[in-house]
Amino acid sequence: METIRLTTAQALIRYLKHQYVERDGVQLPFFAGILGIFGHGNVAGIGQALQEHPDFRYIMVRNEQAAVHIASGFAKARNRMQTFACTSSIGPGATNMVTGAALATINRLPVLLLPGDIFARRNVAPVLQQLEHPGSQDISVNDCFKPVSRYWDRINRPDQLITTLPEAMRVLTSPADTGTVTLALPQDVQAEAYEYPLVLFEKRVWLIPRPLADRAQLARAVTMIKASKRPLIIAGGGVIYSEATTELDQLTRQTGIPVGETQAGKGSLPYHHPACLGAVGATGTLPANRIAAGADLVIGVGTRYSDFTTASKTAFQNPDVKFVNINLFEMDAYKHSSIPVTADAKATLAELIQALHGFSIDADYRSEIKQLKTAWEAETDRLYHLDHQPLPGQSEVIGAIREVADEHDVILSAAGSQPGDLHKLWRATAPNTYHMEYGYSCMGYEIPAGIGVKLADPAREVFVWVGDGTYLMNPTEILTAIQEGIKLTIIVVDNHGFGSIGGLSASIGSSGFGTRFSHRDPLSGQLTGERLTIDFAANAASLGAEVFTPDSIASFKEALRGAKSRQHTCVVVVETDREVRVPGYESWWDVPVAEVSTMPEVQQARTEFEEKRRSERYFL
Repeated sequence: METIRLTTAQALIRYLKHQYVERDGVQLPFFAGILGIFGHGNVAGIGQALQEHPDFRYIMVRNEQAAVHIASGFAKARNRMQTFACTSSIGPGATNMVTGAALATINRLPVLLLPGDIFARRNVAPVLQQLEHPGSQDISVNDCFKPVSRYWDRINRPDQLITTLPEAMRVLTSPADTGTVTLALPQDVQAEAYEYPLVLFEKRVWLIPRPLADRAQLARAVTMIKASKRPLIIAGGGVIYSEATTELDQLTRQTGIPVGETQAGKGSLPYHHPACLGAVGATGTLPANRIAAGADLVIGVGTRYSDFTTASKTAFQNPDVKFVNINLFEMDAYKHSSIPVTADAKATLAELIQALHGFSIDADYRSEIKQLKTAWEAETDRLYHLDHQPLPGQSEVIGAIREVADEHDVILSAAGSQPGDLHKLWRATAPNTYHMEYGYSCMGYEIPAGIGVKLADPAREVFVWVGDGTYLMNPTEILTAIQEGIKLTIIVVDNHGFGSIGGLSASIGSSGFGTRFSHRDPLSGQLTGERLTIDFAANAASLGAEVFTPDSIASFKEALRGAKSRQHTCVVVVETDREVRVPGYESWWDVPVAEVSTMPEVQQARTEFEEKRRSERYFL
C-alpha cells in the first residue's frame, strides 16, 4: 500500500479537506475550514499543518467558546450539511469550548472540536496547564468534554487517526446521532510523524440518507390521523434540517391541519400561510395555544418536545389526546407514548400526502383556525405599534426590525426575553430566516453565531439581537467580524440589566432581585443604588463597528436602514422599558417557587404555582 509520511496534525487537516456529503444528489465539502486560537498546545501541530494548506480557511477568533458558536451557527444555517472544525491549545483554551460543545450537542448540530492535550509521553509531566489526578495518569481537563460530546476520543498515537477519523465522520454526518465530536490531541503526538496510507486522503462522500418509515407504523399513523377531528402538527427543527418545508406546505393545504412551530421550527411555513398558527407552548401565540389545548391528535415532526414547546406538559389538555411522532432520533420518536415513526421528515411527509388523499378537517375547525389567525395578526400589529413613552417596549423594537428587514433577511438571538417575544411576534417569511438557539439558550452565542450565519449565506442581511447583559458577556467577536470583512447588524437592547430574569424573578415574588445594573446601596447593602452608566456605543466603536444611537422608534428604523446600507459591521444601541412585556397567551412555564418564605409576594406566587402545576400531565 502506498504511503505518505505526515505528522498527525498534517494528516488530520489533509483528511478533513477531502470529506464531502451528499443529499438528494447535491454534493458539498463538509468542512468550510477551521476556527480557533493558537497556543503552545496546538501551534506546532495544527498551526504548522494549516500553513501547508492555505486553501483550508483558518479564522482567528477572540475566545474559543465563540469559535464553537460560529461553527454551530454556520451548521444550523446550512441545515447541518456543512460545519467548521475548532482548535484550541490545552488548558483554559480547551475548557473554554465546553459550553459551546454542550450547545452543539443539545441542539444536535455537527461540530468537530480539536483541543490540544497534555503530553502522551509522560516523562516531562506535569506539563504547563496539566490537571494532576492522584488516581490516574490518563485524565486531563479534556475528559470534561465526554458528557457533552456525541463522540470522544484521545489520539495517543499517530496511527490511531486511521480508525478514529471515519468514526468521527460517521457521527458528524448522522442526521440522528450528530452533535459535538471531540478529538483530544496531545501536543507531542500532533507533531509526531507516521507513514499514512494514501488512500486515507482520497475524496470520500458521505451519503446523508432519507430513511423511510416502517410500513406498519406508518399505516398506524395514517389510521390515527384519519380518525382525528382536531389534529395539530408541531413543526420542529427537523422540518427545516430535512428541507421538508415544501412537503409540509402541501400536506397542510391538502388536509387543512394547522401547524404550531417550535423555536427551531419557526419559519417551516410563512406566517401568513393559512395553516400557520405561529409559535406554540410557553412562548406561544394565542391561536396555537388554544388549538393545542383542544387537539385530539398531535403530530410531532422533528421536535424533541422541550418544556417550552409543551408548556411544561400543560399545553395538551384534551383528555383523549394521542401523539404521532416523526423523527429520525428514536428517543424523540417514542416520547409521549406516541406512534413512533422513526424516519426522515421530508420522505415521511411526502408519503402522508399520498396516504391522506381525501382526508380533510371539517369546516368548523377551519373556520375556528381562520378566526384565531385573524385576531392574532391584529394583536401582533397592536404590539408592534404600542407608542409607549418615553421608552419603547420590546415588541415595538421587533415591529421596527420586521418593517426594515427583507423577507430573506435573518433575525438571530438566543437568550433573555428576546427569544420568547420573537417566537410570538416575528413574522417569518421563509425557512432559515429565524435563527434561534433555544436548546441551550446560551448568552454570548449571538454575535459569533451571526458570523457563522453570514458565512453560510453572505447574500443575506443578518440582524443579531442581544440584550445588554448578553452583550457584556461576549462582544469581542465584533473584532473577528471586522477582521474577516463580515457584515452584521447588531442590535443591543439596553434595558439596564437582565430584564428577562428580572421579570421571572418578579413572577415568583422576588421583585427582580439581583438583575438590575445598579450600584450597591450603602444603606441596604443590596444592588439597588443608582443605575450604572454603561457606554455600549463607545465599547462597540472601540472594536471597529460603526455605531448608531437612536432615541425613538422612528430614529431606530432610520438607524436600521442606515446600518443595512453599510458594507461593514454596525451596532445599533436602543434603550427600552423593561417593564413593558408581551403577554403569555394562556400558557405557562414551570419555574419552582419557594415552598416556605416570610415574604407575602413569594407566598402568593407559591399558591399560584401549585394551582398551575396541577395542570401538568403524564402521557401514558
